[in-house]
Amino acid sequence: MNHDHELRYPEAQEAIRPLGEEVPSSVPRQWYNLNADFPEPLAPALNPATDEPVTPADLAPLFPMGLIAQEASTQRYIDIPQAVREVYALWRPSPLRRALRLERSLGTRAKIYYKYEGVSPTGSHKPNTAVPQAYYNKVEGIDRLTTETGAGQWGASLAFACALFGMHSQTWQVRASYDEKPYRRYQMEVYGSSCHPSPSRLTRAGRELLARLPDTTGSLGMAISEAVETAAGDPRTHYALGSVLNHVMIHQSVIGLELLDQLAQVGESQADIVFGCAGGGSNLAGLTFPLIGRNLREGGTTRFVACEPAACPSITAGEFRYDFGDVAGLTPKLMMYTLGTDFVPPAIHAGGLRYHGMSPMVSHAIHLGLMDAVAIDQDHSFRAGVAFARAEGIIPAPESTHAIAAALDYVTSSAVAGEVVVIGVSGNGVLDLPAYAGRNRT
Repeated sequence: MNHDHELRYPEAQEAIRPLGEEVPSSVPRQWYNLNADFPEPLAPALNPATDEPVTPADLAPLFPMGLIAQEASTQRYIDIPQAVREVYALWRPSPLRRALRLERSLGTRAKIYYKYEGVSPTGSHKPNTAVPQAYYNKVEGIDRLTTETGAGQWGASLAFACALFGMHSQTWQVRASYDEKPYRRYQMEVYGSSCHPSPSRLTRAGRELLARLPDTTGSLGMAISEAVETAAGDPRTHYALGSVLNHVMIHQSVIGLELLDQLAQVGESQADIVFGCAGGGSNLAGLTFPLIGRNLREGGTTRFVACEPAACPSITAGEFRYDFGDVAGLTPKLMMYTLGTDFVPPAIHAGGLRYHGMSPMVSHAIHLGLMDAVAIDQDHSFRAGVAFARAEGIIPAPESTHAIAAALDYVTSSAVAGEVVVIGVSGNGVLDLPAYAGRNRT
């Protein structure tokens, strides 16, 4: 930590100082960055005013320099601050479990494993990036973060992280999820943060959207516009994003780094095929990028499948082109698979997957042929979630059921004896039980 920071933000020192706890060696010490191993460089984000690559100065009103540096980094490994590792140690490493009961119920001789992120304090993978984002903002003396959220897992996770570092978050939640999933909002409030339905009348972007679309169920693109507008108008406030951007993909790599170690510990040389749900890309990237990197560096043959909702199929039905990340055009232009910023998906239960675009890093991996994608119908995904719950005892988040459904389709049609199949279960569904109502038949 530099002395300049100590002079400018002495009040932040205590909040970010490590507690001195011993962190288990199984908690990763570094994040992994696939940008170091891509065979072709990632296309840069563009300043919408100039169509030139964005600069650190362009991003500084919204993000701290620690995250801006990660956003542009091509360094393979990035050290995790000790204060962040101490928080990670509350639940990391997350378990890798052999789904023996699921194997028996399917009658398969393939070996099914699942990497379970639902053990985090908020029940999903989202704290993996919420904690470092809060940390790096606190380093710069930021008091408040704004963000958007779909199902609410990201909003709750950012509120959790802000509470630990003495900060406050203000979240705009997609209207459909705000109405259907009140318990996420209650989580945020317990952690001392606030949540608003989007579009709202609190921002110019929200008011304009409501005037044009008074009955809209909202979208993540709309909520992003409101959060960005609010952050840009306050020098003590920054914006935090739970998916899409490069630094988020880097933080989530703890999932795949642990997976590599855990597979080795149970005697597996590699996974043969990995399934992860895909919305904005953060869980999918975290699960797969360290394994893709090993494929590229060491000649591994693991295959990867992005499992997105048929109601919002940005990869399988979108275009690979530059597009805005939000409806109002306040964000940089990103090269990604996109359905267009005006796309408003149906109010499906998997609110975390209702985004019009896909992470540029994930999009690049798919464009280069390093990963495949499938679109899964909502009813099919829930049937798989019920089957998983009855076999393994865990009720998966609606988002995770898409990966489970694609994996079960594969296992029951194509898998061979001894094949190692890994499913990313990105969160638990205990706060999403209304989504399962009426879906109790497999």
